[in-house]
Amino acid sequence: MPDFAYDRLRRSPDVEAENLFAYDATDRMLVERARADAADQQVPGSEIAIIGDEYGAITLALADAGLTGLRVHQDLATGRRALARNAVALGLVGLRSHELDAQLLEGAGLVLLQLPKSLAELEEIADAVTRWAAPEVTLIAGGRVKHMTLTQNEVLARSFGHVQPQRAERKSRLIVASSPRGVPAESMFPVSARIEVPGRDQPLTVVAHGGAFAGVKLDIGTRVLLEVLASRAQLLRNSADQPGRSRESSDRRKSSGVMQGGAGATVIDLGCGTGVLAATYALTHPEARVIATDRSAAAVASARATMHANGADVEVTHDDAGSEIPDQSVDLVLLNPPFHLGASIHTGAATRLFEAAARILKPGGELLTVYNSHLAYKQELATRIGPTDQLHRTSKFTVTRSIRR
Repeated sequence: MPDFAYDRLRRSPDVEAENLFAYDATDRMLVERARADAADQQVPGSEIAIIGDEYGAITLALADAGLTGLRVHQDLATGRRALARNAVALGLVGLRSHELDAQLLEGAGLVLLQLPKSLAELEEIADAVTRWAAPEVTLIAGGRVKHMTLTQNEVLARSFGHVQPQRAERKSRLIVASSPRGVPAESMFPVSARIEVPGRDQPLTVVAHGGAFAGVKLDIGTRVLLEVLASRAQLLRNSADQPGRSRESSDRRKSSGVMQGGAGATVIDLGCGTGVLAATYALTHPEARVIATDRSAAAVASARATMHANGADVEVTHDDAGSEIPDQSVDLVLLNPPFHLGASIHTGAATRLFEAAARILKPGGELLTVYNSHLAYKQELATRIGPTDQLHRTSKFTVTRSIRR
């Protein structure tokens, strides 16, 4: 059988660049091992589950080899859409996407995994495999050697009796885990914690699945943005309490009005993570319509649980860069963008979110962005959105406000 046409795969709608690829050596090694095991042990495609297949390289290569009934889970909406597009381009149909649940894993004798960056995410995946897959399941996990650690082996060993790293090839390595251990009646995930957040007198309950960024902690960038929102709200209240206020204070109220929400205002937390920012905003601005969106399924599940735990009226959606939000329909966007794509440091992820904000904001609408101070985003925001001012800066983080032209 000829080799699979990996070079035909594309990352779109995720960022495309010369130094970013839709597959790597780990994908190929997982495919080669899965094809060999499926042939030797007579494992049908319907008993193979694939987790973390970023753009479909593993799933599509196995489907191209004649395995049918494959089940796949991808955390990112961009990955799901890329797999679907690549499948159409290659003429491969009938692939089923699942969440990380029993439907994905029930009866699976072979699970293929691209190792996640987060140990908590790996622990949740390992628990799910031992909880729902077949008793004799084998998990084959792979990653780039430079990103692998001994701790990953230790995490897998909590769920499997035998964990055997394989010899490295092509700067990648596979780990074979078998003999699943018993699991407790209830999974430890999602986890939850009560945290103090700027702008609220009462603690906020944060709920997090393993793959959610920052877990149940308050991300430093989010904290800084919440501090700015809280200080601006206080400034607005003080201005309102002063009789005969000057034109300057009136202008300040006008410029702060959208940022503080208002009756009928639509506010988007773009890339919401566990939902801390959206929940805090909704609880302190009950008159506003708040939507939280993220491309990570783990983040979305976490954010929904966070909203439920706090009684916050927020719509949470699994989406790619707000693609399902209508053009020019939003008054305020809150954004704490990532500065990496997977294991690669790349500003393209932030640029896609800036472009999304420009599309969905009404003219005169505002974008509040917090980002690492060493990143030169201010000029890019001014170009893509409109006039941009610095509201706050520390040695680590900068907060800007951009007004949609």
